[in-house]
Amino acid sequence: MRTDVTFLSAGLKIAGHLYTPDGEAAGPRPAIVVGHPGTGVKEQAAGLYARHLAERGFVTLAFDAAYQGESAGEPRGLEDPAQRVEDIKAAVSFLTTRDEVDPGRVGVLGICASGGYALPAAATDHRVRAVATVSAVDIARQFRDGADGAQDPAVIRGMLEAAAAARTAEARGAGVQTFPLFPDTEEEARRGGPHVFEGWEYYRTPRAEHPRSAKSLTWTSVDRIVTFDAFRSLGLLGSRPLLLIAGREAVTSWMSVEAFQRAPGPKELHWIDGASHVDLYDREQYVGPAVAELSRFFGAHLAEAA
Repeated sequence: MRTDVTFLSAGLKIAGHLYTPDGEAAGPRPAIVVGHPGTGVKEQAAGLYARHLAERGFVTLAFDAAYQGESAGEPRGLEDPAQRVEDIKAAVSFLTTRDEVDPGRVGVLGICASGGYALPAAATDHRVRAVATVSAVDIARQFRDGADGAQDPAVIRGMLEAAAAARTAEARGAGVQTFPLFPDTEEEARRGGPHVFEGWEYYRTPRAEHPRSAKSLTWTSVDRIVTFDAFRSLGLLGSRPLLLIAGREAVTSWMSVEAFQRAPGPKELHWIDGASHVDLYDREQYVGPAVAELSRFFGAHLAEAA
């Protein structure tokens, strides 16, 4: 069953979908916060994983990040890593207030950029018993180094110049300055390479397009993003378990590998053969095995109250 819910994150109203398993339970259930990819909304990949995990007995919460989707916050399209981490912690807080949830058995799942945000959120919030990621991306590394880690440093220097100019323009009354996230046409997307094309196909075609998913970001997002480091606080996870799921063909998989290497353990890195980064958002032949691993992982580590 899906219920529309709201909760506060740093004073902003966050819109979410709460999924509860069918049937009676002997008592409160384990629960999982599910964070969406950058630019995504709760109706896309996060909602798909939340629904599948609810079918396996977990209470799950997918939600829109602040400044995006149905959640509050101005300017629209702001991507603020500090707020995104706070949103996850606020979602954990919300779950602990629900009668159907055992507050001692809460986990976090982050997909794509939320995989990066889930790591510091869990590391610094000891209410989180276990954390998992799917196609994890540290958004700062992606902006600085590119999805493949091989981006010319001149690219981010140019973006920071543009971000600085945008702040000046806004101060002079020009209004919120934004930049597009996706090419306009399939031809342009294909010229950008497979990773650009599959992102365009997911967000800009009937495959998964949603009217509330972000098609642009504010330029003031850029200088917030580049100083973030999703992996800096991994040591604070301590003995809490971590599962990272990545597609064997994903150009971004090096970030999951780096997170795995830096995490103190216990930790698992699970590969989905044949899958690219975006394949794990919705392709059932890859989502199914990923959900099976997540269900096994959270089932084991949220089995009993702390």
